[in-house]
Amino acid sequence: MFVRESVLVGGRPLTFETGRLAKQAHGAILISFGESQCLVTAVSTSERPGLDFFPLTCEYVEKTYAAGKIPGGFFKREGRLRDYEILASRIMDRPLRPLFPEGYKLDTQIIATVLSADRVNPTDVLALTAASAALSISDIPWNGPIAGIRVARVDGALVSYPTFEQIERADIELVVAASRDAIVMVEGGANEATEEEIIDALMFAHAECQPIIDMIEKLRQAVGKEKRPFSIPKLDESIKQRIAAIADAPLREACVIRAKHARYDAYAAVKKNVIETLTAELGAEAFLAVEKLVKEEIEERKAVVVRNMVLDTGKRIDGRATADIRPISCEVGLLARTHGSALFQRGETQSIVTATLGTSGDEQKIDALTGESWKQFMLHYNFPPFSTGETKPMRGPGRREIGHGALAERALVRMIPSHDKFPYTIRVVSEILESNGSSSMASVCGGTLALMDAGVPIRKPVAGIAMGLITEDERVAILSDILGDEDHLGDMDFKVCGTDKGITAIQMDIKIAGLSRSVLERALAQARDGRLHILGKMLETMQAARPEISRWAPRITSIQVKPDQIRIIIGPGGKTIKGITEQTGCSVDINDDGTVNVAGSDPEAVKRALSIIEGLVAEPEVGKVYKGVIKRIVDFGAFIEILPNNEALLHVSEIDYKRIGHPSDVFQEGDTVEVKCISVERDGKVRLSRKALLPVPEGYEPRPEGERPPRRESREGGRGDRDRGGDRGDRPRRERRDR
Repeated sequence: MFVRESVLVGGRPLTFETGRLAKQAHGAILISFGESQCLVTAVSTSERPGLDFFPLTCEYVEKTYAAGKIPGGFFKREGRLRDYEILASRIMDRPLRPLFPEGYKLDTQIIATVLSADRVNPTDVLALTAASAALSISDIPWNGPIAGIRVARVDGALVSYPTFEQIERADIELVVAASRDAIVMVEGGANEATEEEIIDALMFAHAECQPIIDMIEKLRQAVGKEKRPFSIPKLDESIKQRIAAIADAPLREACVIRAKHARYDAYAAVKKNVIETLTAELGAEAFLAVEKLVKEEIEERKAVVVRNMVLDTGKRIDGRATADIRPISCEVGLLARTHGSALFQRGETQSIVTATLGTSGDEQKIDALTGESWKQFMLHYNFPPFSTGETKPMRGPGRREIGHGALAERALVRMIPSHDKFPYTIRVVSEILESNGSSSMASVCGGTLALMDAGVPIRKPVAGIAMGLITEDERVAILSDILGDEDHLGDMDFKVCGTDKGITAIQMDIKIAGLSRSVLERALAQARDGRLHILGKMLETMQAARPEISRWAPRITSIQVKPDQIRIIIGPGGKTIKGITEQTGCSVDINDDGTVNVAGSDPEAVKRALSIIEGLVAEPEVGKVYKGVIKRIVDFGAFIEILPNNEALLHVSEIDYKRIGHPSDVFQEGDTVEVKCISVERDGKVRLSRKALLPVPEGYEPRPEGERPPRRESREGGRGDRDRGGDRGDRPRRERRDR
């Protein structure tokens, strides 16, 4: 059944269509906004035996034909997902995954394919919204719908589904996923926004999502399929009670052990004891039939014990109170040859972060549907397996690493100085050496210190903190600086980054329905207190950026030339600029606005390169003396190259105080002569004088100003043609003037 429905969002139609495309998928939606269109399909097949996790895969794929482009490279077809596509895939996965029923293990795949890109409207939030609609109308068990929306504050006003141009001008930009009753996911950044401003944007986003959710419900009523039956085996209630009786007391003792691996060993001992006890009581054969359910119940008991301990006593796994921050230590400059380095440790989470400065030749080229662009600041996050005491293959960065790096980059990028003030390409790399929660936030803190150590004049230091939430009925506990276990067992993972003034990045995943504004306000206020505490510890180590960049970093010096002088520096076929590079060993980068950046590790070489460039683009100045080469001799004077590519006239009357019959009586082409610039006309013509540099002859009387010089005689001794007569027919204009 073909159905098309529309709803107005921000005054523009958002259109859903189903029943025409991809009809064999279990659910398929074509979503359109402006001329951007995205097809999203949802399919759930069979269960793979032995899996202890939900195999959900979300894929966001941009086809280059959507923007009328052909892929670059040798193969001329789309390859592995780019970072932007991976981040968009995560935006889909994070809010959709918690809404599948617990215990659902069927292979499920959601694919969003961008079919048309108008280069005006982003398609990532369209994919999230369409994925919700596709799951809602399918027979796949799912507790939706939700809607995805991007909110930006542009010129002080909140805008839903902003264009790319509006996003560029926004000081707050958030991607929000919301259900009927609650916000379930947030991802975004801001230019030091206050907590109140962020909450206002979230509430605005939730309200804007409601008409979209109404439309999805309308679609489900029109074409939705009946959900397939789904049930999971359940453990007998008597066995559950027995597990609680055996495990709860030792779990309470184990969960207050501060050291991560010692705590995990204690958990494992409790688990082993429960399994051995139940095997003896039930018999080996009977226990094997329920072994998987027993192990799941032990994990459930651990969550119950920890949550109740926090809510009842206010004490957490490692003994901290809810608002306490783990011990922090910072160190800078620990790596000898990097441009900047820092070691940031918070509890059992440790990150070593480096900052590297490069030239414009190191910028990352981004080939997106919206066109090509260049990235001057990059932050990469690496999570090797040894950081958690594990082993696994290392096959490049995973989606989690790309996502955490993007969050840390978003937190810092607004504090990086503009390229015209600090013309470097900057790469920050965070290597996680130990992990027990909040490693992405350690990357933000370590990244700030590494940049300062490298001498990058950041606007303000930035710190990050991960918050958690545990709720039960009316009881609420907000946790600062959460551990890995608290992230897993809690109801919210809430990361906030910012300066002492406001928020620069935020990421939130909520696992419960109905988070009130008051709880959000409390969480953000507690996060601010924690962030300021962490900033204070960082500033104890380093108050401000170093006054000079590392001696190992390239020195970049910028000068400004006129845009029409760029061709002079480049030269024919790039010959001139290549020559400068070969002579000095420096790299020379030129922007279209005439900014010339000269980079090199040797200060003297940089000076030589700058001297060459300044000489190429220098313009004559009145009163300045030049040494030039005579390029051409004519009857009325000589043309002298006083600057590269700049010839000026030395008139015959300015060669000497005595009368000169012809310039060739004094000069030959190729001679070097010292002259003084006596005038620069509006049209750019330059007049030179040699006699102004000669001693004035005794008795010389300068000609009164305005008096014409005497007409010179020809080289044969007679007067010029104009005074000797001649064929008047050769001079019709002169003849008419005489008449």
